[in-house]
Amino acid sequence: MIENNPLKRISLKNPIHLLAVGLGSGLLRPAPGTWGSALGTLLGVILLVLLGTKTFLILTALCFVLGCYLCQKTADDMGVHDHGAIVWDEFVGVFIVLAAIPTLSLPWIVTAFGLFRFFDILKPFPIRFFDKKLESGFGIMVDDVFAAIYAVGVIFLIQIWR
Repeated sequence: MIENNPLKRISLKNPIHLLAVGLGSGLLRPAPGTWGSALGTLLGVILLVLLGTKTFLILTALCFVLGCYLCQKTADDMGVHDHGAIVWDEFVGVFIVLAAIPTLSLPWIVTAFGLFRFFDILKPFPIRFFDKKLESGFGIMVDDVFAAIYAVGVIFLIQIWR
């Protein structure tokens, strides 16, 4: 008999599943996407400091490509497209926003996190369209990239108006 709980179909011993659920942050309740974004923000800040912006952006692009596979494989193993526990896409989305902030100060880091979560939850057009229409690892990833783009746009507007 197939287990009804999709979380029972994955293992944190499997590196694909472990990464897809954000090192376990996507298993936290409530609001796994927020927990995933929080851990992604922490890791992103550390990586940005260690790597610099240019290398961090290259890593972020590689994480996007890897994420298409990780998210699809884990979703297939769970038997659910874009289960809430899959938060690798939140990591990549918040990485994009962190790369756009003018300084790695606490107010800007909190702004990056807050704006990304706002747009990821709200899903304005075309985010909701892609979220509903693309049923692949790419689809899981791309809606968070669009949420990040919206957040980056707001960050740029804030900088212009300052």
